[in-house]
Amino acid sequence: QVQLIESGGGLVQAGGSLRLSCSASGRTVSSYFMGWFRQDPGKERDFVAAISGSSGMTYYADSVKGRFTISRDNAKNTVYLQMHGLKPEDAAVYYCAATQRVPLSRDSSRYNYWGQGTQVTVSS
Repeated sequence: QVQLIESGGGLVQAGGSLRLSCSASGRTVSSYFMGWFRQDPGKERDFVAAISGSSGMTYYADSVKGRFTISRDNAKNTVYLQMHGLKPEDAAVYYCAATQRVPLSRDSSRYNYWGQGTQVTVSS
């Protein structure tokens, strides 16, 4: 099993940047396909970005492509989500997730490990 802990959320003005971190323990992140999702209260959890285990291939939701970058540092057992050009509609709780089932999946049901989430608030 792997335990995931997100950090780096906060309040930022529109157009600003944040970097979210997802630290893993229990197993190395290189063993997993990793993803970031986000969720507003009362809404479904939406896919943001995913990264493969070894090749570093990435996949993004259209809404964040060109603004967000997912990366991983296997030596630090950490996955990152660098966010630039933040918009009010990017505000949500961001979750890190891991799976060994399907690479680069945008389907949250494919992920079986989740962090507790970190809040991102964007002021206009």
